[in-house]
Amino acid sequence: MSAQDYTEVDKKEDLKVLHGMGYAQELSRSMSRFSNFAISFSIICILSGGINSFAQATSSIGGAGAGIGWIVGCCVSGFFALAMAQIASAFPTAGGLYHWASILGNRFTGWLTAWLNLLGLITVLGAINIGTAFFFVGTFGGAFGITGTPGEIVGFVAFITVLQALLNHFGIKLTAMLTDASGFLILGATAVLIVACLVFAPAIDITRLWTFTNYSGEAGGNVFPQTDSMMYLFLLCLLLPVYTITGYDASAHTSEETLKAAHSVPRAIVSSVLWSSLIGWVMLCAIVLAIPDLAVGAKQGWGVFFATMDAILPGWLKQLLYLAILIAQFLCGLATVTSASRMLFAFSRDGGMPVGSAALAKVSPTWRTPVNAIWTAAILEIIYVFLAQFISIGGTNIYTIVVNSTLVFLFLSFIIPIVLGMMAFGTAKWPNPGPWNLGAGLFKLFCILSVIGMVIIFYIAIQPPNDKVFYITLGFIVLTAVLWFGFENRRFRGPPIGDQIAKRQAAIRAAEQAVGETGH
Repeated sequence: MSAQDYTEVDKKEDLKVLHGMGYAQELSRSMSRFSNFAISFSIICILSGGINSFAQATSSIGGAGAGIGWIVGCCVSGFFALAMAQIASAFPTAGGLYHWASILGNRFTGWLTAWLNLLGLITVLGAINIGTAFFFVGTFGGAFGITGTPGEIVGFVAFITVLQALLNHFGIKLTAMLTDASGFLILGATAVLIVACLVFAPAIDITRLWTFTNYSGEAGGNVFPQTDSMMYLFLLCLLLPVYTITGYDASAHTSEETLKAAHSVPRAIVSSVLWSSLIGWVMLCAIVLAIPDLAVGAKQGWGVFFATMDAILPGWLKQLLYLAILIAQFLCGLATVTSASRMLFAFSRDGGMPVGSAALAKVSPTWRTPVNAIWTAAILEIIYVFLAQFISIGGTNIYTIVVNSTLVFLFLSFIIPIVLGMMAFGTAKWPNPGPWNLGAGLFKLFCILSVIGMVIIFYIAIQPPNDKVFYITLGFIVLTAVLWFGFENRRFRGPPIGDQIAKRQAAIRAAEQAVGETGH
């Protein structure tokens, strides 16, 4: 058979799986395995979180924050990724975590996971674009008279979010093309940055990478409060890798647009985490080795990366790298809009939103994208960033508040289906694994390690100066309880099950027969 014939066979198999879950093929299934990998690789984007949060390594335990802390934090994210990949192979739908939690648990666990995941995706989009705004201020802002005032940060975030939504509006093929390019850009720019740091470093002291030094308080530019506990500081340095290595659920959210999804999606989840972790570790180690004086660099706090580049690189090379990093960060936000809109579309398809579900579940017949969900996700992120400015009043960095909120909401949405999957694997709810299978023993081990990781993540995310994140989380839990027991428990039915799937399958077949074969 020709390549086209194989593609058509894969599409039919994907369609069979999707119909088996009670859904029609509304989105355009045109993403390759590489494109599905690239969208997660682009959202992880080591040139975004790895650079914008770099100070969390140097201002905690110094060089060991990159040399050792990065490895430990990436392992934590890897446990989640491996467990999620097992579930994604069995249930490849655009709803991703929402569907998993509904199928493996019940409609409440699905509803709760959907809200946590949606909030996590909105906040991570905010964190990415706020980081991009601060990066722009630190690089090219002066040329445009932008100094980084709260109003300028919100305005910049709003501007690039609208551009990201606009590009998403015009079809998954355009988005996939840009995220594919982003993957190559990340690899190329990172390679140049690594070589430049090692070539232009005044001296290379490799012992920095495993030397623990207390740079809390003034010594670290007050990124973290003063403490004498090195174990506490080591846990705090994990914020850098755990935040950077996230967003791999995007591969699951674009399952319905990916060819051979049951095979491609789990591989993309795991490979995006693996390669980002390895390449990111080399990059961060190179930056640490390039810092002329680690104590002086750590004292720069959030400005340590810019201070290092200013000190060692020729002007032309520095500006070229800054431009490449800025574009990569913008495309990171672009891919996040894709992920958030697909989750919102899938949740709305089952009537999950209290109002407007029918509109949010609509797919543009021209672009084959959920345009209403795209623009709603973008608007929600802009509103959230605006409100976050008020939360950060009183000295707390808006970037860290949003980042740490992201960690709590996103990883909570990960852990619910993981725990449910661990309990349901091999039972009537989940009798057979998908084609990507770790085996019961390994899968359950990674589930248990993910639970331990969740405890660590929640603990470090609510530590000063980000203790407001605890109250944000508590407020969301209270609001969730009111919404569920007051309204949603009676209204929300969840994804189709049993007889509902059969009815939807009959409706899908009738619709397809009525309009004829479309070829999509």
